[in-house]
Amino acid sequence: MEKNVKVSMLNQFYGKLLTQKQYEIIDDYYNNDLSLSEIAENNKITRQAVRDILKKGEKKLFEYEEKLQFMKRTLNQEKKIEKVLSELTKIQKNDSDKQIASILENIKKELNCLV
Repeated sequence: MEKNVKVSMLNQFYGKLLTQKQYEIIDDYYNNDLSLSEIAENNKITRQAVRDILKKGEKKLFEYEEKLQFMKRTLNQEKKIEKVLSELTKIQKNDSDKQIASILENIKKELNCLV
């Protein structure tokens, strides 16, 4: 997974555990695609200060994930749900019983809500 995507996702999971400033700067940099200079100007701090805040925040996010592994578990769960949905679709295509097809469709709808 690309680092930018990973940091953005980690910020969604653990961002509220960071300082407000770290959260906002990481959000601006990774999600709002602002440059270090733009963030510095908006926050009335130096570009170097923005870089330092970014690095410290990123480090914290990776530490949280290393210890808690919420993102890893969530991604694994999503893969498993997608596999189950795929298998249900195969069963649904090969089975002509309308009652079973209806039940399978309801199960698929419930699983889709989890992804």
